[in-house]
Amino acid sequence: MFAFVEGILDLLETDMCVIDIGGLGINVNITGRCSTEIGSVGDHVKLYTYTQVAEDTFQLYGFSDRDELDMFKKLISVSGVGPKSALSLLSVMDADSVRYAVISDDIKALSKAKGISAKTAGKIIIELKGKVDLSDESLAAKYAGGKSPVTPKADLGREEADALAALVSLGYSESESTRAILSVDSHETLDSGTLLSLALKTLYGK
Repeated sequence: MFAFVEGILDLLETDMCVIDIGGLGINVNITGRCSTEIGSVGDHVKLYTYTQVAEDTFQLYGFSDRDELDMFKKLISVSGVGPKSALSLLSVMDADSVRYAVISDDIKALSKAKGISAKTAGKIIIELKGKVDLSDESLAAKYAGGKSPVTPKADLGREEADALAALVSLGYSESESTRAILSVDSHETLDSGTLLSLALKTLYGK
């Protein structure tokens, strides 16, 4: 119903905010991550929104960017995952991290969020496996052709260095990331997205 809301931030809490739009205060449910990025009370803000309409409720869910909103929509399409659970998950993991968890079958990572059990995490992986990939707005794609946040090892090629940068950005150490990359068969011939996916599976299997 509403693609986005834009106005003055009137109230900010960890899970919701109020945006003043021409004198009308709009309540918007947000992720914990969004609450730290949106700004301060009095700032001009813009949130991309999802509208939940039911017989007894009308709720707005707001996100910092369209990528996060898109992942929210994918999550609530999974049976057993409602808006609150999806919001909880995106409070502890960004959209890219959810993609990697799905692709690498990382039930443990997904079930860290409140309201997401191991069983529900398994459903998320099964139902979203074919709907997310590393080539679309992935960290590997973001770093490709640009400057990596880590210094590439001398024996790593460009694609390997991009995959290494993405792994480090996810919290893995440079040394363990390098070992995971070099352990992938034919790693020197693979593109960064494929290499990243296989390296994640190696790390998760430890």
